[in-house]
Amino acid sequence: MDITTTTLIELRDAIAAKKVSSVEVTHAYFDRIDKLDGALHCFNETYREKALKQAEAVDTGGFAGKPLAGVPIALKDNMCTDWGHTTCSSKMLANFKAPYNATLVERLIAAGAVILGKTNLDEFAMGSSTENSAFGPTRNPWDTSRVPGGSSGGSAAALAADLCAASFGSDTGGSIRQPASLCGLVGLKPTYGLVSRYGLVAFASSLDQIGPFTRIVADTALLMNVIAGHDERDSTSADAETSGPLPDYLSALDTPPAKLRLGVAKQYMGEGNDASVAKMMDEATAIYRKLGAEIIEVDLPHTEYGIPTYYLVATAEASSNLARYDGIHYGHRAQQADDLMDLYAASRAEGFGPEVQRRIMLGTYALSSGYYDAYYLRALKVRRLIKRDFDQAFETVDAIICPTTTGPAFKFGEKTADPISMYLNDIYTVNCNLAGNAGISIPAGLTEVDGKKLPVGLQFLGPDFSEHKLMRIARMFERETAMVYAMARPGM
Repeated sequence: MDITTTTLIELRDAIAAKKVSSVEVTHAYFDRIDKLDGALHCFNETYREKALKQAEAVDTGGFAGKPLAGVPIALKDNMCTDWGHTTCSSKMLANFKAPYNATLVERLIAAGAVILGKTNLDEFAMGSSTENSAFGPTRNPWDTSRVPGGSSGGSAAALAADLCAASFGSDTGGSIRQPASLCGLVGLKPTYGLVSRYGLVAFASSLDQIGPFTRIVADTALLMNVIAGHDERDSTSADAETSGPLPDYLSALDTPPAKLRLGVAKQYMGEGNDASVAKMMDEATAIYRKLGAEIIEVDLPHTEYGIPTYYLVATAEASSNLARYDGIHYGHRAQQADDLMDLYAASRAEGFGPEVQRRIMLGTYALSSGYYDAYYLRALKVRRLIKRDFDQAFETVDAIICPTTTGPAFKFGEKTADPISMYLNDIYTVNCNLAGNAGISIPAGLTEVDGKKLPVGLQFLGPDFSEHKLMRIARMFERETAMVYAMARPGM
């Protein structure tokens, strides 16, 4: 079986039907990793021996009938496993071995998945390009002179290059959807609390959410059937009283929602969009009109405040969460220090990269005496207004259709000298995290830049716990375009 032309479900079914063994498939993925990852740097580490043992267990019938039996998957390197390392792509945690598995990992293993390895990311998930990794950047398989997006760039690039059948990332301000767009994949940011965060190394606890990267929407639906649901070990996990009964996300996936109303927010169609993005939006809305959807203009008046609000809330929470990494309790410890305070300072200076240091300082300043009310408290009030904008829009539309990014993947170094320019790359994704609602990015076309074909993504934002409907809406576009965009490969 050619792993470069298949989907997760097709691969799972072929293994179940014994047309191919999980061991053969796992070897095939490791062969591609050996061949390509030296140039791409998608993985921080791989688990060949452990993965092959899991594959053998599947082939001998140990996971018969399980939804992911034998399927090789990659994890972002901020998800705890009781084997290997969990580094967050930081020198601070370069040698850290977690004592337990994340709930996500437990559920994947119970479903029969084979874990190939852990993927590169912006250090502690702080970035939009995977240039901030302490272990070096990940390159976009579509054009290795360009970024794969971030912070889950390693997970996105690994799937785009067919180094795994699916992968997982975390999304704090767009870190699944943005790299999905830049790498030509489906990327889902579930409603906050729908997927357990237990075992996810925290960046900004009120914003972080785990989600999958896949080739097609049906694969995403299958993975959500496995990973969604309440976890008593996560105090922010939504229970049935909050979310309602969880649906079978695969059921009715090919049934379009009746009387579909899609909102277009004027704030998402600004002058900063690349021409390819404007063209993609015109084509996408035309397709939905053809399919019977009503396109309605909606107003999200506080959109412009999303980036500054996010970079106050997120940095404040990062400052608190990363205080534990001091060289004593957790993480890298400096070898030379005159006293305890000097040890703290030296350990953090050596262990954290420039972007993490920048965000810790911003967050500490926003939380400091005399500035808390002026910055952090005000940001929380604006966050509530952003949530209200979405709630009011969803009273008249089923979902909002918009770009995922302002353009295709940018070149390495293009935005690193100007942090504000880098932050603005997430302008269409951060508000979804601030509001806590669901969002999905799907492949929506290819544009040519400097002689290379590059993907652009289409995003759908929906109310809390609307993943089932969002995936059905996304599937309409995928089916209408005959999956040409969804199955596009960079040709590696």
